[in-house]
Amino acid sequence: MNLCSFTLPPKTFIPMASDYRCFYCLARSVENLLEKIPMPAEKKKSFTLDMIDLYLERQRKELTPDFSRDLYRILRGYSGIDDPYKEEKHRSNLQALELLPKLEEIIRQSSDPFVTAIRLAIAGNVIDFAVHRNFNLEETIEKSLKAPFAADHTAELKSAVEKASSILYLGDNAGEIVFDKLFIRTMNHSNVTFAVRGMPVINDATLEDARFTGMHEVARVISNGYDAPSTLVEKSGSEFREYFRNADLIISKGQGNLEGLYKLNDKRIFFILLVKCNVIAELLGVEKNSLVTFNSSYLK
Repeated sequence: MNLCSFTLPPKTFIPMASDYRCFYCLARSVENLLEKIPMPAEKKKSFTLDMIDLYLERQRKELTPDFSRDLYRILRGYSGIDDPYKEEKHRSNLQALELLPKLEEIIRQSSDPFVTAIRLAIAGNVIDFAVHRNFNLEETIEKSLKAPFAADHTAELKSAVEKASSILYLGDNAGEIVFDKLFIRTMNHSNVTFAVRGMPVINDATLEDARFTGMHEVARVISNGYDAPSTLVEKSGSEFREYFRNADLIISKGQGNLEGLYKLNDKRIFFILLVKCNVIAELLGVEKNSLVTFNSSYLK
């Protein structure tokens, strides 16, 4: 189903941790971490029991990103490791930076650089260790350059960029932010602010990743002041809330940000993402692995 062909009811979906699929997705992601973290078996068992207790206590009270934040904070307490994906994030940043000349050439040769840059930005969204243990970045790039959009408000986004006095771009994962940097450069807008997470959570981008990849070359960089793998405005820092309140245009990247912002039904927000799970696919009425660019203002 094409998202642009039907009316998406506002505020009808809030991604709660009570969706069993979200629980199993989180369980798999922390299982992957437990395999790599040097922690005694008894501690891993205790953490698992705490995870189950947390789920039983909060499944109907919290958004999935908040539940994920709480879960990773508990794991941090057991392991003593603040940034368990630090090495993977660094490798992702390096891999993306190595691809940058090739990506720049693809955009230069494109008949529509803006749309091509969006496609590449969405391709970068595949770098997500909470969802994929393994992924083929270059294969995803090739597919993203050719695949149709399941929801296509790229023309509306381009118009919004041209009209906006200020743009707030909400980043997602390390490595992926190199693709965002390229998109922002292609936008060629003089007043873009790029927001990252307040501290490490999964492989989401932080200020350290933004500095390493040179995001400051194309945008003002700020932290959202919170460590959920999403954007939860009411829990974010005061600086971020001010930028969010005053932005003419907000570009939300990835599934995590969608989960935190969808319920706001804010007409300034354009969501761009690769649909990586069935929960989000059902929400948007598209197929899994679809490319999506949409704003609720333009739904029929």
